[in-house]
Amino acid sequence: MIEVQGLQKFYGNFQALKGLDFTINKGEILGLLGPNGAGKTTTMRILTGFLKPSRGNIKVADLNVIEHSLKIKEMIGYLPEAAPLYGEMLVYDYLAYVAEMRGLRGSDKARRIAEMVVLCGLKEVIYRAVHELSKGYKQRVGLAHAMMGDPEILVLDEPTSGLDPNQIVEIRELIKEIGRKKTVIFSTHILSEAEATCDRVVIINQGTIVADGPTDSLLHEFGAGVVVDIVLQHPDVALVIAKLSIVAGVEKIENTTDTESGLLSGASVQLAVFSSTDEDIRPALYRVIREQGWDLIDFHLRSESLENIFAQLTQEEC
Repeated sequence: MIEVQGLQKFYGNFQALKGLDFTINKGEILGLLGPNGAGKTTTMRILTGFLKPSRGNIKVADLNVIEHSLKIKEMIGYLPEAAPLYGEMLVYDYLAYVAEMRGLRGSDKARRIAEMVVLCGLKEVIYRAVHELSKGYKQRVGLAHAMMGDPEILVLDEPTSGLDPNQIVEIRELIKEIGRKKTVIFSTHILSEAEATCDRVVIINQGTIVADGPTDSLLHEFGAGVVVDIVLQHPDVALVIAKLSIVAGVEKIENTTDTESGLLSGASVQLAVFSSTDEDIRPALYRVIREQGWDLIDFHLRSESLENIFAQLTQEEC
């Protein structure tokens, strides 16, 4: 549905985007990830017609964003990071104003406002002034604004920024609900949001795409599969690593001992054992530990996370 082709953007001598190429399928929830300054917001502003590309193009349903900017804007609902709300207006009056701006009148306007109130959970605040609302409710009003014209595509720039944990969960569920009927593109710094919400993620670093795919695929491609965390009561770290490294399926071992925390004694060692094999390496690791007679304090399995992959791919920015 959306095709980004060789997208470049210059601000003076600074190149913010360095030739982005990716597509977004209809009905997909796409997460645009990257550190500050990576180019996420610039990409979104070009997609929504607020900026013109220096080179390259974006096509939406075969429409060129340069030549058909107005038509594409009619297809898109956009919620910037700082929602442009009129704080002195009541929520209902504000939504009515937005509906009229979208060309809705009479029963059509009333019906659409009622739908947005239900979908975005605004019933309790519908007759309150916007400036009195919490950040979470303001984001909900912003979402209702973005969706008032029933757009095919919803673009959300950092929709959970500044929200508390409960509000983040509420907005996440709302995005997933919207994503059942719409194509949704949203940027975020919260990697768990992308894992929990997105069908696919595109990671941008310094204006270049460094990863693109479903989270499961990225974990398989860039991650080490699984990690076994081990804590042993043994002072010879080199010996422990040497013995465990010969176990089939072990890719690498990192010494993660944090002696400054005070949680481990000087005679204890904490290791992260990485494996990319489909076989469970824990039985073989345990056999080595038992054969050596080492005292085992902790032994558990964890999966590589998107946070690890993000840090790996954007480490120059971190």
